[in-house]
Amino acid sequence: MLIHPEEILETINMVTNEHLDIRTVTMGINLRGCSHPDIKVFNQQIYDRIMHCAEKLVRTTEDIQKLYGIPIINKRISVTPIAIVAEACQTKDLTSVAETLDRVAHEVGVDFIGGFSALVQKGMTPGDLKLIDSIPQALASTKKICSSVNVATTKAGINMDAVARMGHIIKHTAELTRDSQGLGCAKLVVFSNAPEDNPFMAGAFHGVGEPDCVINVGVSGPGVVNSAVRSLQDPSLGDISECIKKTAFKITRMGEMVGREVAHRLGAQFGVLDLSLAPTPAVGDSVAAILEAMGLESCGTHGTTAALAMLNDAVKKGGAMASSSVGGLSGAFIPVSEDQGMIRAVQRGSLSLDKLEAMTCVCSVGLDMIAVPGDTSPATISAIIADEMAIGMINKKTTAVRIITAPGTQVGDTVEFGGLLGSAPVMPVHNFSSETFIARGGRIPAPIQSLTN
Repeated sequence: MLIHPEEILETINMVTNEHLDIRTVTMGINLRGCSHPDIKVFNQQIYDRIMHCAEKLVRTTEDIQKLYGIPIINKRISVTPIAIVAEACQTKDLTSVAETLDRVAHEVGVDFIGGFSALVQKGMTPGDLKLIDSIPQALASTKKICSSVNVATTKAGINMDAVARMGHIIKHTAELTRDSQGLGCAKLVVFSNAPEDNPFMAGAFHGVGEPDCVINVGVSGPGVVNSAVRSLQDPSLGDISECIKKTAFKITRMGEMVGREVAHRLGAQFGVLDLSLAPTPAVGDSVAAILEAMGLESCGTHGTTAALAMLNDAVKKGGAMASSSVGGLSGAFIPVSEDQGMIRAVQRGSLSLDKLEAMTCVCSVGLDMIAVPGDTSPATISAIIADEMAIGMINKKTTAVRIITAPGTQVGDTVEFGGLLGSAPVMPVHNFSSETFIARGGRIPAPIQSLTN
């Protein structure tokens, strides 16, 4: 890949002044060969396999960071969904597997390890049920484990039995991590149409269609895009779109260069470059700020969904032009707790849970890092999940819910997580019950557009 001196200078400015970084280098590791009925043997084989693949991951990424001068914020691992590889285990509780993953994550030095996951969009096997029921204790007894459950796809519809179960799992997880304001919920995501190559947590897992060992990279640049848009002089919306595309192009080229070098040095395949605008609590490094730079007084006001749709589309067009390996989620995240502009919009009253749901129709992920009152019922949580899964199913896109029912909190309180997770204002939910609807169970059938074979 030919890099011109001007691009190097631009990248240095982006890193120094505009919060550009490689958000994550994530190594995906196939664990299917580790399956064993004996849980002790299974755990040992998982430990050995990850150590073999990832022992040099952190050191290598740090070397690349020094070589190019580009910050690599997180080093992560994703593994085959544990519900699949643990199906044969003769045990009802998979917490020890999470603890093994956590131990090896600490020893190799990564920030997070994802894949304590299950794919249950059409039904739940005994292994899936063991995994799901183990989630609360697994997240309460570990530091670096992330968990995900895919409950819907466009092809299969929505597994409402799984949706109902996840409402209770999220509440239980919040209670078991009460001392940290429900932090366990920040490491648990419920998906529709989950991608198999997503490098971002908490939703990363190593899909069954992936190579044996692969490097996926997530690049984040909302600060760069915000700065570029604000530098324009009285632009039209077309001018703004072009500016975002060109900026995304530059960011993508930088990310792929880093990812391919890491993969080469580790003897792994290079997978995808996920160009998702993932904000941080830093001032200016905000998706909401980009939308406001387009001309909105406050994120969440009328016009926000249209502005977000244009942003998401322009980011994808710029990334696709720069690389044939763009994948994962790629677009714009709107996590409330991690975006100062989103937090400010909630506090102003311009951004509500209903408006966020509307915005997820056109962006990458879904209702992300949303804090709701601690007394929110499991049925209400499940109903929020069901709504978001329906958006993903009908629109043939990935959507997700990462919701924190912070114990003991009420609307207007703030939940503090620190670091990249930031702080979340507790948002109101509807008082009217969805309990009867959720209790009906069964499956919401797939839409007619699923019949495309």
